[in-house]
Amino acid sequence: MSVAAPEAPDRPRNDRLRRITTSEFTLVGVGLALVAVILTWPTLKHPATTVPQDTFDPLLIAWEIAWGGHALLTQPGALWQANVLFPEPDSFAFTDSLLGYAPLGFVGEGPTAALVRYNIAYVLAFYLASVGGYALAKRLGSAWPGAVLAGLAVGYAPWRLGQAGHLHVLSTGGIALALAALAKGHGYSFTRGFQKDEVRPGWAAVGWGLACWQITIGFGVGLPFGYVLGGICVVSAIGWLIAKRPTLPKKLLIADGVGMLAFLAITGLMARPYLRVVEAHPYARRTEADLGLFSPPFRGFLTAPETSWLWGESSARARETLLWAPEMTMLPGIFLAAVATVGLFISTWTVRQRVLLWVATVVSVVLGMGTTFLGTGELGYLLLYRYLPGWDAIRTPGRLVVWTTLLLALLAAGAITAFGNRFARDGTWPRFVVALALVPAVLVGVEGLNTTPHPTVPTQPQAFTHVAGPALVLPSDARDQWVMLWSTDGFPKIVNGGSGFTPKSQETIRAAAEEFPTERSIAYFRRLGINTVVVLRGGDLSAVGTPYEHALTDDVSGLDVLRTDRGDGVSFDLR
Repeated sequence: MSVAAPEAPDRPRNDRLRRITTSEFTLVGVGLALVAVILTWPTLKHPATTVPQDTFDPLLIAWEIAWGGHALLTQPGALWQANVLFPEPDSFAFTDSLLGYAPLGFVGEGPTAALVRYNIAYVLAFYLASVGGYALAKRLGSAWPGAVLAGLAVGYAPWRLGQAGHLHVLSTGGIALALAALAKGHGYSFTRGFQKDEVRPGWAAVGWGLACWQITIGFGVGLPFGYVLGGICVVSAIGWLIAKRPTLPKKLLIADGVGMLAFLAITGLMARPYLRVVEAHPYARRTEADLGLFSPPFRGFLTAPETSWLWGESSARARETLLWAPEMTMLPGIFLAAVATVGLFISTWTVRQRVLLWVATVVSVVLGMGTTFLGTGELGYLLLYRYLPGWDAIRTPGRLVVWTTLLLALLAAGAITAFGNRFARDGTWPRFVVALALVPAVLVGVEGLNTTPHPTVPTQPQAFTHVAGPALVLPSDARDQWVMLWSTDGFPKIVNGGSGFTPKSQETIRAAAEEFPTERSIAYFRRLGINTVVVLRGGDLSAVGTPYEHALTDDVSGLDVLRTDRGDGVSFDLR
């Protein structure tokens, strides 16, 4: 008797699943995600109660992400009219808005959710930067071990540890990802030049979309990217003319045209509220004197921040010689620089490409030195500051190390690829060669190990729950970022707030609050529209020991205010 053969498994489906799970996209995406969690640890250990670095700028940014999501859902037409720094208009534009992260704010409410979002965004910033570095190097013609090195260098350069509290500076992933997608869309690589049959208009559109996202993070990093992108467009146009105007696919031209217009439109829309802020507060403009305070000398590019596990201790003496170490420890990486130097002489890139990359690296360092180049910066950063629109808003030239790192990473990737290709057999690298080629990548990754502190965030006081805004919380000082975070519980309007500058209205209100509760201060607050004053005591933020302490016990008889003791603070209803 014959037995029917069992049905064959669904091989096409299994093959498809196998291809997906073993594809470069999946392996790199998952692998670099694990690296991001490990190299930023313990950020995700207690994401609801701690933040990396300190409890100042990170809490400001946690509020920004929360406000961006809240405003887009509830008042998109008044996005820039935030609940903080009352009564100032456009207060969401008092510093880089990180609007690109606003979709994270669509989920969850209150301070705890804001902290979780921030910590996720923090890890995501490192992840996207590393994926971007990998994708760009790979697209330009690097072998995958070289691209891994580039990804780790771009994502975890030592200087980034010194910016752990500045998510807007760490969020550079859109730059490399956009350049990689645009290169793929235009069928371009270093190793093979322009290949018309590899043009992919859809990828070009993706590249422009990523560029638009990057500019919504903020102009501190986005403005230089915009100029670089413009320069690439000009050079590409010149190259097209020199090549006797080869015919380009219509869909590519449409993608580029729409992409450019979208990028310019979003840049313009993002710039409008910032221009209004500068017009209303001319003292907020960055001066050349400000540049001097934040311009690292050349040795700053050889100095690691304190939180670098590998180089932090050995750089201690060098940091002591820097005027402001947090913005002047701009080490891209010792191992990265070493491999990049080798890449200047031995590389899969052409001599011309290597020279251009090296020249661009030097230029990025010269500009990054700000006013310290040749003692004044007259032939460097000040040319941009004085003559190019937008540069006068950037006071931290050293952050151009973003470009130094990216350029060094591409040089290093070229060296690793050339090394492997010398031993290739029928286009395949032997396993021992792959292992050796990954050693520099591992060393570059080790340079990214951190000792970043993760302090516990102050909890919201009971006295600041269900507050009728506009409200003033005392004490009001450099810890106003804490109050901003607490205000994500319903987003009541508050006088408190921190930003890139202190508005004069806030200074005046703080001065008036020192005599509160007096008849004069109460009348002044009522004229401004302030309904509630909360004076905190005990806990992490307390008026005890500050000029506002007397408000906790002063007699308010006859002042027509309602005083309520709420345990960890006293609330004054001025309505």
